[in-house]
Amino acid sequence: MKRDNQDFEDFKKYFREYQEKFGLNGYRVGFKFEDLKDNTTSAKVFIDLTNMASVVRLNTKVISFLKEETEMKKSAKHEALHLLLGRVELDGRCRFIGSAEMDEAAEELVNKLEGLIP
Repeated sequence: MKRDNQDFEDFKKYFREYQEKFGLNGYRVGFKFEDLKDNTTSAKVFIDLTNMASVVRLNTKVISFLKEETEMKKSAKHEALHLLLGRVELDGRCRFIGSAEMDEAAEELVNKLEGLIP
C-alpha cells in the first residue's frame, strides 16, 4: 500500500510543529517522499550539523502499524527528536564508544522522550 501526497503534507506539518516546539528553528529542513526500501522504517532523518541542515524522508510505503493519523504524528515527532539529539549522537561517535552502542542509546532515549512529550 502506498501513501499519497496528503500523507506527505500532513507529515511535514507535524514535523514542523515539533521542530518549533523543540526549538530547532536554526536548522534548514528539507523533505523527501520516497521509497526507503525498508519495511520497518516509516521515516528517516539525515542531519548535517556543519551546515545546520537536515533532510527528512517519509517512506512512500505504508508500514502496517503506521496507518492512522496519530501514528503519522508520532513518526514525525520521532524524527524531530532525532534532530534534537543530532549533536549528542555526533559527539558520542567522536569518543571512545562504538557507533552501534551510540545508535542504540540514542534510539532508547528517543523512544522514552516520545512517551514523555505530548
